[in-house]
Formats: sequence, structure tokens, C-alpha cells
Amino acid sequence: MLEQIRAQLAQLSPSICELTDDSQQHIGHAGAKGGGHYSLKIVSAAFAGKSALARHRMVYATLSTLMSGAVHALSITALSPDEVERE
Repeated sequence: MLEQIRAQLAQLSPSICELTDDSQQHIGHAGAKGGGHYSLKIVSAAFAGKSALARHRMVYATLSTLMSGAVHALSITALSPDEVERE
């Protein structure tokens, strides 16, 4: 599943794409019955000048085919390259 997610995120031309599967931490929790839980740090020039909400929408739109089942929850940190340089 991680490779499928990364393959779809390639549409955003990320310079950094750190994806972790957090599903093990959610076993037994309500809503953990279907789809995995993931954390994503993604850096892309496509995010420059966009709000956090717009960036999240871009990621969700890119992963739309997976969000309806394979991905239950996704924690997103989406940055532009300039923001990473300032860190």
C-alpha cells in the first residue's frame, strides 16, 4: 500500500515524500476496521503560495481512489521547498 500511495503522490512532483504506516497503533480503535492509518510529510513546489487547506485538498484529490477504502486516515504535513529551507 505504501508504494501505491507514493506512486500516486508522484503526480505532485515531491522533492521529499516521507510516508509511514501507523496502522499498528490503531488496532482495536473505533473505525480501525477498514483501511490503514498513515502519516505523510511531503514537500512540493506545487504547494507554494497555497494555504494548508488547499495543500491538503491537493493531496486528498491525488489519492482520491485510495481514500474511499484503502486509506482510512492520513495525517499530512505539506510544505513548499522555501518553507523547508527556512526550518
